[in-house]
Amino acid sequence: MTDRAAARLYWPLGLGLAALVVGTAFGWNAGLLQRLVTPPALVRAALVGTAAWLGVEMLRRALAGLTNGEDLRTLVRGVRFVFLAVAAFAAGSGWLLGNALPLIAALVIAGVDVVETSFLLIVVGARRSAGPSD
Repeated sequence: MTDRAAARLYWPLGLGLAALVVGTAFGWNAGLLQRLVTPPALVRAALVGTAAWLGVEMLRRALAGLTNGEDLRTLVRGVRFVFLAVAAFAAGSGWLLGNALPLIAALVIAGVDVVETSFLLIVVGARRSAGPSD
């Protein structure tokens, strides 16, 4: 496996871990969390719209990956997009309702999913580069 291919496998793992750390940090700081959940109305509307668009886009990618997946990597990425869509919809509902719990849930869903699927993709990549065993 080349360094570039390895980097493509590892950067999502770092992003997933960062999402978990950020979610934990925001969960402990009530003042910051309240400011993030209830920004001005125009900003909230933009955040809800962006989250809804992102959720639909992730679902589109998930369906493409799950229906056209010829290999395990494509299927794993399709599953990743399903969970990222759920996270986007959860985040949008948090801003829509002005409630922090869906936002924290969105970060946890996205973080855990990306970490999990990154490990799966790393294992699949390692098995592929090792070749068939006897």
